[in-house]
Amino acid sequence: MDYVTQIIDPPPSRTQLLLDGVRALRKPKLDGPPPLPTARLVRSAVELSAPGIAAYGRACGFRREQGVPLSYPHVLAFPLHLMLLTRPSFPYPASGMVHLANRIRQHQRLHEGQALRLEVYCERWVAHPKGQALSIATRAFAADTLVWESDSLYLRRDVKDPVGEPWEDVLPLQEDGLLRTQRWVLPADLGRRFAKVSGDFNPIHTSVIGARIFGFRRAIAHGMWTLGRALAAQQPPGGLDQAQAHCDFKLPIFLPGQVALWNRPVTGPRREFEVRNVAGDKPHMRGLFIWNESHQ
Repeated sequence: MDYVTQIIDPPPSRTQLLLDGVRALRKPKLDGPPPLPTARLVRSAVELSAPGIAAYGRACGFRREQGVPLSYPHVLAFPLHLMLLTRPSFPYPASGMVHLANRIRQHQRLHEGQALRLEVYCERWVAHPKGQALSIATRAFAADTLVWESDSLYLRRDVKDPVGEPWEDVLPLQEDGLLRTQRWVLPADLGRRFAKVSGDFNPIHTSVIGARIFGFRRAIAHGMWTLGRALAAQQPPGGLDQAQAHCDFKLPIFLPGQVALWNRPVTGPRREFEVRNVAGDKPHMRGLFIWNESHQ
């Protein structure tokens, strides 16, 4: 597909992103299949700043000796995700898009102070049983070398006759054999705290009133916070060279609340895990984390 590259420097302010989100609340009814947006949004030099990494680490539980968190570049690229979802050419209201899954692959070690070129674009439509899904690609380059990438799957519910390749569950983790390894107590303001470091001020995460408008009884935790917290509990010290993480988001986590990390007992650089309620009978996220064995 031919993409039209747009350099986004400087990035939009939070106020501008919020205004764009309000304007994107209503979209005209589609006549036929949804067109795939052709914009490739680019930030030419985004720094992996020490203060930014530290703030993200405090929000998710990463320690300094773990190096740059595997999931951190996603929050740097997230404003570009919002820009894509709120553009006039995007066929659905951004407020109705649900984050279904995320795949992250790191190809080289990342360093504090490093500057990355970030590229974000709509990659493909996916036909999901619950509606129309869209994969948004994020690519991070250092000196023209791809060092980190992710694919984020978003869902628009209740779309009839969705187009694209059929959705496949790539994490058919067997539920038996998992043991509860950690228990987390989540405060009521967790969504607001994570919004400050991630830029995701979706009202379903930051306000009870906002959550109720969209059908939730209370504010819910960000899916990418849940992934970050799970990785913080498992990422080895010393930093990562090559690594990958896959996750599927399941039931929402209501705030305040308690959840637990459940792991399959294994050794070596591979972790199969779920975030569930404390009792273990309600899954919130399913994941797989693999890293280079030299950092075991």
